[in-house]
Amino acid sequence: MLNNRIAEKVDYTNVIDIWDRSVKATHHFLSEEDKDFYQNIIPNFFEEVELMLWYDDEALIGFSGVDGQELVMLFLDPQFIGKHYGTRIIDWLKMNRNINSIDVNEQNENALKFYLKQGFEIDSRSEKDGFDKPYPILHLKNISV
Repeated sequence: MLNNRIAEKVDYTNVIDIWDRSVKATHHFLSEEDKDFYQNIIPNFFEEVELMLWYDDEALIGFSGVDGQELVMLFLDPQFIGKHYGTRIIDWLKMNRNINSIDVNEQNENALKFYLKQGFEIDSRSEKDGFDKPYPILHLKNISV
């Protein structure tokens, strides 16, 4: 049964571990140097979002971070990708947090396809990410609102 809870500082090590495994499995376009950069900087944002841990019974499957109505983080442990957990999480966040926007790396084609299936569409594009790195970002809006 899918459930969630707000992450606490004691959970941050597990969050970073999931982030690392997920990025290794899905973000092949990132350089090793940039993976290290993001891994070191991402914890700085945990206090700025509603950071939630997602479980299937006792198994930690991933985490999400919401800022207002924007989903700014969604990472699943690779062993749970493709098993409909992402869809269930997005549905819950739409219903309970009213998320209506998401940014996604343009090179992360599987994530883009996933979000488009969830009712989002491309609203705009930035040539570089928020850290001025050469990873184009697609800004998505929820069209099913």
